[in-house]
Amino acid sequence: MKILLHICCAPCSIYPVKFLREQGLDVMGYFYRHNIHPYTECLKRQEALEAYAKEINLRVIYQEGYDLEGFIRNVVFRESNRCSYCYHERLRSTALVAKRGRFDYFTSTLLYSKFQKHETIKTIGESIGSSVGVPFYYHDFRVGWKDGIEESKHMGLYRQQYCGCIYSEKERYYKK
Repeated sequence: MKILLHICCAPCSIYPVKFLREQGLDVMGYFYRHNIHPYTECLKRQEALEAYAKEINLRVIYQEGYDLEGFIRNVVFRESNRCSYCYHERLRSTALVAKRGRFDYFTSTLLYSKFQKHETIKTIGESIGSSVGVPFYYHDFRVGWKDGIEESKHMGLYRQQYCGCIYSEKERYYKK
């Protein structure tokens, strides 16, 4: 069985890849980039993922382009609900790639982070899976949170300090 794993960054992929492989699934990654700002941050995350993927023999599809304007245009005036929009876009894109690639399932490293809205991700993923025709594989990867962090530090992987969008960067660093 083949599964396409949406990957937001290398550190967040460590535990999910390990777990999915232990379940006997053939895992391939998908790096979605339109939500990651600024562009230099996007490149750092992609470079870290490329190095990690090479080390663990993980094939990864890297989204082309960089639609900063599209992301911001769709979030502006809806900033308080931006995460739902972002989850939807990342999961929809992953599901469509999974369908084209004839994967049996798709899932996301978003289910690994204790900072994400877990139930919202699950609901959106299942809805998209039904509409696209590729089942969303749900698993609560948060149980491996500490193991993934320790492993990423041990490996010296680049570890970003915010989710990805310019708004989350502001929330992380701007102190009134």
